[in-house]
Amino acid sequence: MVMTEPLATILVIEDEPQVRRFLRASLTKNGYRIVEAVTAEEGLTLAATHNPDVVLLDLGLPDMDGIEVTRRLREWMTAPIIVISARGREEDKVDALDVGADDYLTKPFGLGELMARLRVALRHAAKKGDAGDAVFVMDDLRVDREKRIVQIRNEEVHLTPIQYKLLVLLVQHAGKVMTHRQILKEVWGPPYATQTQYLRVYMGQLRQKLEVDPARPRYLLTEPGVGYRLKTS
Repeated sequence: MVMTEPLATILVIEDEPQVRRFLRASLTKNGYRIVEAVTAEEGLTLAATHNPDVVLLDLGLPDMDGIEVTRRLREWMTAPIIVISARGREEDKVDALDVGADDYLTKPFGLGELMARLRVALRHAAKKGDAGDAVFVMDDLRVDREKRIVQIRNEEVHLTPIQYKLLVLLVQHAGKVMTHRQILKEVWGPPYATQTQYLRVYMGQLRQKLEVDPARPRYLLTEPGVGYRLKTS
């Protein structure tokens, strides 16, 4: 019998037994190694001792809110954190993403969606900090950060400095949900963190230049009430 290495180690911090059973069966079947924690404190300990590739984190834990767990993990850990929670409010999603979560799945969710989000998180983690990966390609979109050239369907697209800065930020975090606040602070600066109208205007301009149908974008996806995500698959 040939032994194969697991695709990745996934830390699940979840107190609901039925959800853990679903995740355990699904992840193991798809080739992942799973480590389980029932409480926040146990999860923080396992994160430090097992160095997981991805963390799946429930917000409603018995001993600590998942937002605080995310904040503590982000003090030292760079691995992707995907929040899984029954809380569907936009405020909860924004809070989790603002303190460092990479993605958010609302319960109940399907296996296909979970696997897709995991693959995106792992690809993003693999590329993070890779200075040599200066060219981003997604279907007909090509962004060469070294040469500062953006092409769509092999035609160069001329962007303003702000449009280019916005696109490059999304490229750097491709596949990850970026909140309005995160984008505004990075592109315009902290004083503009609440000026969402700027972001809507510039995102609309980018879509006009990059999308075949700006009203139905293929690349620059909206996360309603939360922010934006650059599609990676």
